Amino acid sequence: MTVMTALNRDNIMQFIKYACVGVLNTLITLVIIYLCKSVLEVNMWVSNLIGYVAGLINSFIWNKTWVFHSHNRTLIDEMVRFFAGWALCYGLQLGMTWIIHFILGDLLWDFSGFTISSYGIATLMGMVFYTLCNYLYNRFVTFK
Repeated sequence: MTVMTALNRDNIMQFIKYACVGVLNTLITLVIIYLCKSVLEVNMWVSNLIGYVAGLINSFIWNKTWVFHSHNRTLIDEMVRFFAGWALCYGLQLGMTWIIHFILGDLLWDFSGFTISSYGIATLMGMVFYTLCNYLYNRFVTFK
């Protein structure tokens, strides 16, 4: 096996692990947003923040220990970098979600009996954008 083959395999496995953590984070984030907004009737933007914070805590633990196997920096340094990256990516996500929601308005779409709001669509699109930005930040800044 060549060094390049091993490197590619390692990168692919790392991204697959990151994607698995991302799926778990997405589920946690969506469930928390839904519970806060729809069950507890918390403001949708506050619900969004609460959901992302829950996903953030889960993400740091799994990314540090399982995805990136990081031992390069002190825990505090990594936490500061991780949270700074989260704040940057969250801000980008929030802006994108707000813009999409603003453009689409307060519409509801029915897809064969499944109804989703413009806020729901904007939230899902924002989550995809957030995930890509956050992976790149963590790969090249937090856990490099």
